Amino acid sequence: MNRSRLLNVDDYRAASKRSLPRVLFEFVDGTALDGGTGRRNVDGFSSWWLRGRSFRSAAAVDLSLELFGSRISAPIMIAPTGGSGLLWPNGEAEVARAAAERNTIMQVSAGSLLSMEEIAAAAPGEKWLQLFLYKDRGLTAEFLQRAHAAGYRAVCVTTDAPVHGRRERDFRNGFTIDQRLSPGALIDAAMHWRWWRRMVGQPRFAMRNFAGRVDGDLSDMAAYIAALLDPDVTWDDFSWLRGRWSGPLVVKGILDPEDALEALRRGADAVQVSNHGGRQLDGTLASIDALPAIANAIGGRIPILLDGGVRRGTDILKALALGATACAIGRAHLWGLATAGRTGVAAVLDVLCEELRNAMTIGGWRSLREIEATAVTRLV
Repeated sequence: MNRSRLLNVDDYRAASKRSLPRVLFEFVDGTALDGGTGRRNVDGFSSWWLRGRSFRSAAAVDLSLELFGSRISAPIMIAPTGGSGLLWPNGEAEVARAAAERNTIMQVSAGSLLSMEEIAAAAPGEKWLQLFLYKDRGLTAEFLQRAHAAGYRAVCVTTDAPVHGRRERDFRNGFTIDQRLSPGALIDAAMHWRWWRRMVGQPRFAMRNFAGRVDGDLSDMAAYIAALLDPDVTWDDFSWLRGRWSGPLVVKGILDPEDALEALRRGADAVQVSNHGGRQLDGTLASIDALPAIANAIGGRIPILLDGGVRRGTDILKALALGATACAIGRAHLWGLATAGRTGVAAVLDVLCEELRNAMTIGGWRSLREIEATAVTRLV
């Protein structure tokens, strides 16, 4: 594969579609129900148009910013994605190495194939652990202790997955995260021999954060984790979590300004505007559409992060103008991972940084601090 021809995130998506078995690509690419929210996550950025300024001397653009006392090279983080190791051997470690090389933050999924300790040891650099408030609060408390011991800087608690969303492509594909393949899946894998060749000989897939808690294969582990999700969670449970984690605490899955304010009142250090990439509740607001009201409610008191639909550096610029502090990429980095492992993830980060730098230079924004609400106009 000639990676010099991969110029943007969509190019990496197309490359990953060619390299991955169909069921795996659709697992990453898929959304809940009809996919309206997933599409709007991407398309919503096109409702906003940039208003550049003239003669602003933006020859030396500074993309860096500080979050919780750490300076990162650009306002682009890695969003948590479960099962990355299905796409590339030791996938989460590959992502960690790319994030460290590009001096950004990796949000590590509790549903990773490698353990949180293995991912922390794979590379230096700041990492945040993403987790849920499980029915077993003892397990949640254990994860907090393990995260602290492994050096995780922050915890990112996800609010929008009390149950799994209905992802119909996975249902139709009969997708299970297991290495036992049906005849049809064998044919599909044979047609994508590069993926098959790199995965053959790898240890049997397992979600190692939950090792020792359930016997069986990865499908059994996935069923166990699904049973742990708790639909009976309230803000008091978040306060319980706040009392057990002294470091920065981020609430991920915020779409309503009242929820953003409640998170602030309950001691959250940041909120993350997110709809789980459209994989949970179809028909809910796109992240970029929810952002302005949340930013207005928060009023700059804590950082606001955004994930969902980021495909261009100009998307990041628009999100910053609308009140985001930084953006996180989910599918975009997975497409890089599926294409070329660590170097693919780093290349996707480079593409987005270069697009953002180019846009800021042309538009006359010399630093992230200069990107204000006047930088965008909504055209319906």
